[in-house]
Parts: sequence; structure tokens; C-alpha cells
Amino acid sequence: MSTRTLVSPATLARPRGKALYWTVFTAVVVLFALAFLFPVYWMVTGAMKSPDEVARTPPVIVPEHWHLGAYTDAWDLMQLPQHLWNTVVQAAGAWAFQLVFCTAAAYALSKLKPAFGKVILGGILATLMVPAQALVVPKYLTAADLPLIHTSLLNDPLAIWLPAVANAFNLYLLKRFFDQLPRDVLEAAEIDGAGKLRILWSVVLPMSRPVLGVVSIFALVAVWQDFLWPLMVFSDTDKQPISVALVQLSQNIQLTVLIAAMVIASIPMVALFLVFQRHIVAGISAGSTKG
Repeated sequence: MSTRTLVSPATLARPRGKALYWTVFTAVVVLFALAFLFPVYWMVTGAMKSPDEVARTPPVIVPEHWHLGAYTDAWDLMQLPQHLWNTVVQAAGAWAFQLVFCTAAAYALSKLKPAFGKVILGGILATLMVPAQALVVPKYLTAADLPLIHTSLLNDPLAIWLPAVANAFNLYLLKRFFDQLPRDVLEAAEIDGAGKLRILWSVVLPMSRPVLGVVSIFALVAVWQDFLWPLMVFSDTDKQPISVALVQLSQNIQLTVLIAAMVIASIPMVALFLVFQRHIVAGISAGSTKG
């Protein structure tokens, strides 16, 4: 069955058709590249402009003089090393908790087939329909006075780590991947005498590296860019992550210094994506197709 297109293959095969095709293709790629890269260029160069150039109308596209002092000022004046370290601790803990508990829950729902497993999964997925803003107040009251043990998690990294575990999307992504693992491999491990935990550790996890990489990226980025929840649970300025500190410390800071701090704060996540982009794409495609 032939597929109908706007331009027929015969037209594209002609020299004029090929020239038109590559012209349109190049124009679209360039436009998309500009749309995505120009904001990054504007932010990076904004920190290198003088205060007058930043506020000038019309905007200055290329700085007349390149000033790198804003980056060193941001590093020192805004205490970026401390707040970056706070963010790393919070993101790493949330990543570890989420990876352990979401993986265990997804494995149980996928391979152990517990009673009422479908009902439990449906309840977990139903939480995706609840707006995140509607959960802020219950989460805060729980963190302020933890049930049963009646202790406060405010100004404690556990206030970030524990709520991050309840991530229905990542749990479902892991379960979908586990559902597609070949049963023959798991049954062979059972015949060899491996228990459920041994199968998870020695068979399932090594085969699940792509999707574990995707979940790791999602977990780290979610904590790194979160603002409202850390703002509520960290009143101590010395313990605040970089997203909150940039706002709290920006009152008396020069605009170019603030822009430089934003550039520095975004570098770790951009670098993480560039390094692991192949694994991200592979993990998403592996978790979304049946094979």
C-alpha cells in the first residue's frame, strides 16, 4: 500500500525537487537550533556584559567588551560551592532512595504478582492525576510532624529524599521494562536455584541498565530544578539548594552576577544530559516498545 505525501517521490528525485527539499530541511533545522540555543547564548553572554549593556534598549547581542569577573563574583558572593554541595547531597539521596524503592516495587508488581497487584498499580498511577500543588500542604504537615515518631524533617535532607520515593511515573516506567524481560532467562535462573532477590540482583538489574539510567536522570533533574518544596522545608539559608539560594540571595546582587550564578547552576545538569543522552534515548525507547 503506497503512502501519500505532500510531494511525490518522483518530484523529489528531480534536481529541482532535491534542492527544494534540502533548502526547506536546512531552514527548519537552523530555526529549531536557534530557538533552543539562542536562550543559552543569551544567558552565557549576559553574564559577560557590563550592567549598562544588560539594561540597554535595544538589546546588545554581542558584548562590546567581554567581562569574566561576574562568574568569579557569583562563585564567591553567592556562596555557590556550599549551595551546590547542598543540592548534590539532596539530589544524590533522592536518587538512591528512589532507585532502591521504585525498583523493588516495580519488580514486585511485575514479577512477583502480589495479591491485588493491579489494584495497587492502579492506585499508584491514579496519583499522577493529582496536581502536585494539591499535595504541597499535606506533604509539609507530614514533614513538619512525622506520624508515629512525631519528629520534624524540616531543614533535613530527608524532607527531600523521602517524598521523592513516591514517584509513580518512574515506578511505572520500571515496571513496563521489567514486563518485557524474557521469561526464559528468569526461569533458567530459578532452575539454577536462584531466589527472587538473587534474580533481581544478578539478572534483572544488569539487563535493566538503560531504563535505570533514564530513571536516574529523571530523579536527579527533578530535585535539581525543584524550587517550591525546598523553599518550604529549608528555612536555614546555609542548607538551601542552589535553586532556592539564587532567589534568596539575589536581592542586593548585580544582575550580571546573578545571571552568571544561573549559568553555573545549570552546568551540571546540561553536562549530565550531554554525557548520558544516548542512554536516555535508549532507555526511553526500550521501556516504551514491546519486544
